[in-house]
Amino acid sequence: MRKLSVLLVFSLMCTTVIAHPQNTSCFPGNLRCEYLINPLGIDATAPRLSWFLNDGRYGAVQRAYRIIVGIDSAEVANGKGNNWDTKRVETDRMLVNYNGSKLEPFTKYFWSVQVWDKDGVQSMPVISTFETGMMGMGNWKGDWISDGQHLDGKDINTRQAPYFRKEFDVPKKIKSARAYIAVGGLYELYLNGQKVGDHRLDPMYTRFDRRTLYVSYDITGQLQSGRNAVGVLLGNGWYNHQSMAVWYFDRAPWRNRPTFCMDMRITYDDGSVETIVTDNSWKTMLSPVIFNNIYVAEHYDARLEQSGWNTVTFDDSKWNKVINRAAPSQNIVSQQLHPIRNVEKIPARSVNKINDTTYVFDLGRNISGVSQFTIKGEAGTVIRLEHAEKLYPNGRVDLSNINSLYRPPDNTEPFQTDKFILSGKGEDSFMPRFNYKGFQYVEVTSSKPVTLTTDNLTGYFMHSDVPPVGEIKTSNPTINKIWWAANNSYLSNLFGYPTDCPQREKNGWTGDAHISVETGLYNFDGITIYEKWLADHRDEQQPNGVLPAIIPTSGWGYHWANGLDWTSTIAIIPWNVYLFYGDTKLLFECYDNIRRYVDHVTELSPSGLTGWGLGDWVPVKSKASVELTSSVYYFADATILSKTAKLLGNKDDQKKYTALAEKIKDAINSKYLNKEIGIYGKGVQTELSVPLFWGVVPEELRAMVAGNLAKRVVADNNHIDVGLLGTKAVLNALSENGYADLAYRLASQETFPSWGWWIVNGATTLYENWLVDARSDGSRNHIMFGEINAWFYKTLGGIKPDPEHPGFKNIILHPSFVEGLSSAEAKHMSPYGEIISKWNKKKNIVIYSVTIPANSTADLFLPENYSFRKAKMLSSGQSVSLEKSISGCFHLSAGTYEIELERNKQTMN
Repeated sequence: MRKLSVLLVFSLMCTTVIAHPQNTSCFPGNLRCEYLINPLGIDATAPRLSWFLNDGRYGAVQRAYRIIVGIDSAEVANGKGNNWDTKRVETDRMLVNYNGSKLEPFTKYFWSVQVWDKDGVQSMPVISTFETGMMGMGNWKGDWISDGQHLDGKDINTRQAPYFRKEFDVPKKIKSARAYIAVGGLYELYLNGQKVGDHRLDPMYTRFDRRTLYVSYDITGQLQSGRNAVGVLLGNGWYNHQSMAVWYFDRAPWRNRPTFCMDMRITYDDGSVETIVTDNSWKTMLSPVIFNNIYVAEHYDARLEQSGWNTVTFDDSKWNKVINRAAPSQNIVSQQLHPIRNVEKIPARSVNKINDTTYVFDLGRNISGVSQFTIKGEAGTVIRLEHAEKLYPNGRVDLSNINSLYRPPDNTEPFQTDKFILSGKGEDSFMPRFNYKGFQYVEVTSSKPVTLTTDNLTGYFMHSDVPPVGEIKTSNPTINKIWWAANNSYLSNLFGYPTDCPQREKNGWTGDAHISVETGLYNFDGITIYEKWLADHRDEQQPNGVLPAIIPTSGWGYHWANGLDWTSTIAIIPWNVYLFYGDTKLLFECYDNIRRYVDHVTELSPSGLTGWGLGDWVPVKSKASVELTSSVYYFADATILSKTAKLLGNKDDQKKYTALAEKIKDAINSKYLNKEIGIYGKGVQTELSVPLFWGVVPEELRAMVAGNLAKRVVADNNHIDVGLLGTKAVLNALSENGYADLAYRLASQETFPSWGWWIVNGATTLYENWLVDARSDGSRNHIMFGEINAWFYKTLGGIKPDPEHPGFKNIILHPSFVEGLSSAEAKHMSPYGEIISKWNKKKNIVIYSVTIPANSTADLFLPENYSFRKAKMLSSGQSVSLEKSISGCFHLSAGTYEIELERNKQTMN
């Protein structure tokens, strides 16, 4: 996995820094527009501009900024901008919405930011860029085209993927060129024989009939003077789902033969503009991709390859005419997010020969992605590549844990099994273009005897290529492996939307996603993915407020599994994005959706209690009350809604939903809390931890309820007894109420049931079931139990966002120096820079080091069983005096501190 430093290096490389004196101690860095570096195809009319402060001095702050935006880089560098000049703005804000003259489509804008430091000294400006795209439906010139027409038999059931091509001339010297392509389905774009870009599985999956995405490319370097050729290969994706499973994607209302529209806009040196468009001059032919299904697999017949099909030397006289099609939707918008890529190449670790025609490859770890297979063989030789997460005792692959929900009509589309037919023309190589899988093992079967080695097969870990922003290191190898495995599962389930598993379902299960959102945000810069997915939520919400359990959906999930404990994503994810980024945009965009959702639940459940939900999914043994847990999520949604109303200045709604939240809390406590003994429900771990974590427990009873939770955990042999909802709550509820040592014992267990149990049994990802060989719910790459990863940051590192100063403008630091662990380090790249919380323990002394990034502050809360001894600034070695505030914390300015603490004698064993 890439190191955290990669983000820093990449950010600096991709930001043009105008020359500033070597002794400059403060300048802006990590300039981003819409949370992307130098993005193309921006459609936002008021894009967000952000940066952080490079200033390592103690107490570094930004006193003011100035932003300049214009279309002339030299003018912007010289402090002039024809679009926007904020002049000097006295503020420490580092996230600003563009507010200049109207942005024009297809225009590259240069923007600079300069800052004034804590001493009022002005920095030199730093420049970055963003470029607008279509900026509206009316600017498209191309037609939607396809090869699909029932008269030719190319309907939704035609398996072969279509090629498209066109030749055109470039008569003059090119200044710049862009391609804008919108697709119903998936695609690969080629110019003069070369693939354009390194994205995979574009465009991202949406509710195609309500929102269609287009992707922008800089193609300046791939065009040539004179004759050029453009080629497109279309795949089905989720748009034309031909295989059957329990979610009925084959019956999706948008389903159709893949189609696309493209404008290639060429700007010449003389200022003239020419647009090459999709129209009836294009030609089409079926390709060697003889079957492609994003859920199942891909089949490829190399004998059908047409060499040079995407070059100018190719003879397309036998190709067919294209047909015009209607656009999938009337809402075609720019795809602005971190794309899916082949992020990591994973060589096969070993290969086991079963017989002369069968070999089983082991990558050594579980991933989402594809395998690439290369071989020489006779024409017509059929290679089958069957992908699985586990093996039978005889060494063959076992798909029984992941194929149970697939409903194939026959045996021609085996699950997770690619087919590759050799051309016989030397070395053939195959890697699926329009499919991905979840796997560790690949069983390769040949129709003729072959000799294979590990060199024949390579795995590629595919996922949304979100930059890493977090890292955990401890003295316990098992904890480190759990962190790594959780990240692997999180990434394996990030494909433009969060999924549950990369093999059996690939569905955007709402419950899994909101449980793991903090894990995602502590570790990865995922805001672009979550903003896209919440737009999917808004597309899928019914007028009465109801949301489906999986998003996007073909229509499945509106009547089952979509209760409060799952579809609270509509409130919980925007709120967490706000906490981590300090950005209210997603809350603003989803406000009406959250309100309609909460109002609908209120209509159904006027008492304040609701049993609408799945409950504590896949528990170890004890079952919690569904009405209790769903009502707590109802409370959480109403609370978030009231807080959002306050942020947005809606006083009436703030009052209304604050009262509703109190009503729900009172109803829960009236029915489920035994105030005499401090027990909720039957007193199982989930029933005690969920009300504690979500703030339902009356303040005067928190200590009693937390004590009962601790007793219950001890009675359960210091092991978890929870399901999905309980894993979100139990570790946090213990840690936040004085039982961090006990929470660590739970987190670090290596016997069943525990996260460590998976690790000692060889897991490199998180599982769906606490049982390693569960007969049902047995995926071996699930993120739903991944909250433990976020807990490492919140408890071992003690790093938390401050709701009063979100985006880590002020950091809440509350590290726990837990028994059984001698050291821990947590790093998080916040919007203000890198936060580091690190401690080492030797006997009764703890050396705690903390870095607070420039322009932010921190409130440090130390464990009550430790006393402050001394502190110094690491940059200078000078001692600093720290004094506790009335609230019991030390308030820290920006800088790196080393603090020495001593454990109180009365708390020592």
